[in-house]
Amino acid sequence: MTPFEPNLSSMAIARDVLLTPFGLDEGKLLTTLGTMFTHKVDYADLYFQFTKSEGWSLEEGIVKTGSFSIDQGVGVRAVSGERTAFAYSDDISERALLDAAAATRTIARVGTGKIKVATSARPTGGRSLYLPHDPLASLDAAAKVRLLERVEKLARAKDPRVVQVMAGLAGEYDVVLVVRSDGVLAADIRPLVRVSVTVIAEQDGRREMGSSGGGGRFDYAYFTDEILEQYASEAVKSACVNLEARPAPAGPMTLVLGPGWPGVLLHEAVGHGLEGDFNRKGSSMYSGRIGERVAAKGVTVVDDGTLQDRRGSLNMDDEGNPTQCTTLIEDGILKGYIQDTLNARLMKMPITGNARRESFAHLPMPRMTNTYMLAGDKDPQEIIASVKNGLYAVNFGGGQVDITNGKFVFSASEAYMIENGKVTYPVKGATLIGNGPDVMNRVSMIGNDMRLDSGVGVCGKEGQSVPVGVGQPTLRIEDVTVGGTA
Repeated sequence: MTPFEPNLSSMAIARDVLLTPFGLDEGKLLTTLGTMFTHKVDYADLYFQFTKSEGWSLEEGIVKTGSFSIDQGVGVRAVSGERTAFAYSDDISERALLDAAAATRTIARVGTGKIKVATSARPTGGRSLYLPHDPLASLDAAAKVRLLERVEKLARAKDPRVVQVMAGLAGEYDVVLVVRSDGVLAADIRPLVRVSVTVIAEQDGRREMGSSGGGGRFDYAYFTDEILEQYASEAVKSACVNLEARPAPAGPMTLVLGPGWPGVLLHEAVGHGLEGDFNRKGSSMYSGRIGERVAAKGVTVVDDGTLQDRRGSLNMDDEGNPTQCTTLIEDGILKGYIQDTLNARLMKMPITGNARRESFAHLPMPRMTNTYMLAGDKDPQEIIASVKNGLYAVNFGGGQVDITNGKFVFSASEAYMIENGKVTYPVKGATLIGNGPDVMNRVSMIGNDMRLDSGVGVCGKEGQSVPVGVGQPTLRIEDVTVGGTA
């Protein structure tokens, strides 16, 4: 990967896209922030954003839908104590900035008034985790159609039982610029692409579905024939396996989770509970438990926004802070929480670079980036061989989690029975039921095969969606309640 300096390339592009065309410069931005500090405000920032995005979808051999959108605007935020005022505008102009700033003064009376706005802006250091590509420009329209047609052809060739193929292609080019009342000026150019494929297979009147896909922070050149064939193979395999699946048994049993995407259970059942806002408010199962054992020995969980080209990675978070790798649980002991600036300040804890927002029209909050469990020392085959009777879950569909008590329900989209140490027949309708902290304490074997997902994760919180990554090694977990259909 060719190295680049974010402050030179990203900052220059951000100025050209978000400031210069509207007659804005750093001086006018600081003036806007200063108008908020005529009252008792502790902190303020401006978040500028320009986004181009597109989506293409194929069904029944035809590209039936295509979309393209451009969105831009600025969010203006002021913080006083625990209170936040926020306004946004899709009109980028000095007048719109001043109007939005005026709208945030309603909370000023609770601030300390001891903090002053900076007199100059200073570009800050950033990371170089991905190139500032415009992925939408990396292929022309005809080539994008051919890519989807290639996916369909590959999937149909895998098995004669495939009766329908649906494929999608999505790309985004995101330019963001943050200026803060402490003088920090930070910019990032964020490419994001994804290919998805869903197949339906039919046998003896029975139909089953399988899905796959992937992506990351690069352009469409990533999707070579080899990568597309992998996605097609995984989707067809999942659908055809389910054609042979028997009803899943119910009851407590030993569970083996496969590597990679099954880490979505970790993300939902544990990760959300470690976000700073829930813990500051005391609504998480993990509130006030730093230094305590919350998982079995050997369980180490990190949130890492610094992985090269990954879907959940960022050169900086949405407050202009560099992302980092934060150890949340180490050898089963809770070490810390995921933090943005507001919650870190109120909890008197370090900022972890996890402030994220869906767009300029949304407030930032502490969110995960790439959350995964580190590898252990067991061979995956050794883990399976150790199970006399259990369930092997290698892929998941939907799930629900209650942050306040850690209870979760997850459905396995691809799962098998383990009998006398061997993977035997596939099962359908397996639902995992449990409590996040409790399940983490039941981990008895950790594989040496940690793997991240292929780049498909989307995380929802309080109505906002952001791209994320998940991952884990193969795990053996004791006495997990499985809801089945048998």
